[in-house]
Amino acid sequence: MNRKKKINQTLKAKAKKANAKLHHTGKPKYVSKAERERLAADTDTPSESATLN
Repeated sequence: MNRKKKINQTLKAKAKKANAKLHHTGKPKYVSKAERERLAADTDTPSESATLN
């Protein structure tokens, strides 16, 4: 009984992981605070140089 249970448990886990890969959530990817600040600085820099010209 234990061998069958272990095999079924392994197969179910693999099926669950495969199913999870197929269904993506609409949740956006996490961006760290430092990365957000860097991106904001990058977007601010070109607009400032455009106003100087």
